[in-house]
Amino acid sequence: MRTLHIDIETFSSVNIKKSGLYKYVQSPDFEIILFAYAYDDEPVRVIDCLQKEAIPLPVIMDLSNPKIVKVAHNAAFEFYSLSKFYRTYLEQWQCTMVQALYCGFPGSLAGVGEAMNFHEDKKKMGIGKALIKYFCVPCAATKANGGRTRNYPHHNMQKWELFKSYNLQDVVTEREIYHQLRHYPVPDLEWVNWRLDQMINMGGTALDMDLVNGALAISDQIRDELSDKAKDLTGLDNPNSVAQLKKWVEENSGLEIESLNKATVAEILAGDPEEGIKEVLKIRKELGKTSVKKYEAMKTCVCEDGRVRGLLQFYGANRTGRFAGRLVQIQNLPKNFIGTLDTAREFVKHRQIEAVRMIYGNIPDTLSQLIRTAFVPGEGCHFCVADFSAIEARVLAWMAGEQWRLEVFRTHGKIYEASASAMFGVPIESIAKGQENYKLRAKGKVAELALGYGGGAKALIAMGALNMGLTEEELPDIVKRWRASSRRIYDFWYTIERAAQEAIEYGVVTSLACGVTISRDENFLLIQLPSGRSLFYNNPQLAMGSYGNKEICFTGLNQTNKKWGTITTWGGKLVENIIQAVSRDILCNAMMNLASAGYKINFHIHDEVILEVPDEDKSKNLEDVIKRMCALPDWANGLPLNAAGFDNALYYMKD
Repeated sequence: MRTLHIDIETFSSVNIKKSGLYKYVQSPDFEIILFAYAYDDEPVRVIDCLQKEAIPLPVIMDLSNPKIVKVAHNAAFEFYSLSKFYRTYLEQWQCTMVQALYCGFPGSLAGVGEAMNFHEDKKKMGIGKALIKYFCVPCAATKANGGRTRNYPHHNMQKWELFKSYNLQDVVTEREIYHQLRHYPVPDLEWVNWRLDQMINMGGTALDMDLVNGALAISDQIRDELSDKAKDLTGLDNPNSVAQLKKWVEENSGLEIESLNKATVAEILAGDPEEGIKEVLKIRKELGKTSVKKYEAMKTCVCEDGRVRGLLQFYGANRTGRFAGRLVQIQNLPKNFIGTLDTAREFVKHRQIEAVRMIYGNIPDTLSQLIRTAFVPGEGCHFCVADFSAIEARVLAWMAGEQWRLEVFRTHGKIYEASASAMFGVPIESIAKGQENYKLRAKGKVAELALGYGGGAKALIAMGALNMGLTEEELPDIVKRWRASSRRIYDFWYTIERAAQEAIEYGVVTSLACGVTISRDENFLLIQLPSGRSLFYNNPQLAMGSYGNKEICFTGLNQTNKKWGTITTWGGKLVENIIQAVSRDILCNAMMNLASAGYKINFHIHDEVILEVPDEDKSKNLEDVIKRMCALPDWANGLPLNAAGFDNALYYMKD
């Protein structure tokens, strides 16, 4: 089958970074200005659309030809842009960004090129960005440019010809990625998952814009009130200035502080400073809430039909393939604790700030809790929401063969109590409210949340153990007891580590009972999952660790600084990758089951799926959703899944 490699350059007055692809393309002034293409390994040709060159008719016909595979880097952009003007079908497209992410490389074209040693000149990359800014986005009207708001080729033909050469080079680079990764094909099932992801993103979800606009109006008023109060307390011209406020805090507290970030403010407040400093820092804390940014993002991203699109990134998490949030960042929405959400929503929609203040007290916190409720179903529909129960803990127990845990998940499901019972040797029945041993539940809970992937006392602290009333002295004992009671999981970390080391050092292929196969070739350490897809670790090596042990190293994208470089790992971390990847595959299977049954998936968050169901369709209900979500693929036989949720919702929520 032939391939048609495509890269386009476009213009729109909408900011794609802030508003997203779909609003960008839906703008009335959106147009394709350059169209670069090449069939197979033939020379690349650039069509200058702005200067009235026409895309050849055979190429236009091939956009819908099932015998021609269309390939682009971030193909979602090319597909959606071209579909505005031409007939083309998603199932005929493939994406080299997905190919790169699947193999553990960065997602951007420049990032992949750097990781694969294409030696692209960074100066040239900077010039390319400048050309995009010049031709693809509006320009500011100035006296020097005659008051124009857009640059056309005739304004600088030298730049335009250079831009065309960059467009051509992008096809060359994309095609090279396609060829270099062809030995590691993305499984067919992953292309199916990618296409479903595109359909979910294109459909999007409705927003309650009355709530969004009301929240922004109230937030502006509160911000002014708090800023005025901070001015009165500090005497500063601009208490929102970090530099000014930092200096004021230092002068009035005697402390030396490096910043006024969230952690520093919390640390100072924990030290019980004098009342004036405490009040000012609390104001800063309120002003720093992310609620306004979420509402602003919603307003910026919403399309003309009242729906927001493009909230999810396929294969957003490197290696594991989990999804990431985009635009509104739905993966980190605040939870709801307000009991009267309907009332709070009405107050905010009608901008009744005093009513919100009187009933709920903390206005920024109230607005923050209402963010989820801004996501609403379309007219004549309701939300059905369901999520998997303790999916990672279940997958971990299943893959490690920890039988007592599997029995818990197949029966009552009380894993915190069961874990505490196993750790401390007390009957599970005694870990109940009102009984002496109920205090052990907190230890079981934090252990379950923190220790599954080899974490120790620091992991318990990071998971909030000290905030639960536990002392630092008792944490090592909790770690020891958890590992002793979950020996198969403990052994699983080191089984995976040994298999990876043997693959790297000797080329040994290890197939485990859990359905995982670990091997290596000249480029990667490969961990094949039960679903058939693999996790890739580029350029794997063994290095001498600080304790004289053999340490697994590979080249990858550092999740902290987002740079390509050497990363060290071990069995516990590899198990985390495996479990999160398998849990993601279970979610994809669930969504495919639901989509095949005619459900419309508006979006999904972690292990939760939000469905838009027509009010008159009584066949689609929570019971049916849970049944389809928990229907296992052939490769997951014996995995004890469970899900729960709610139905007939007029807005999204989570307690």
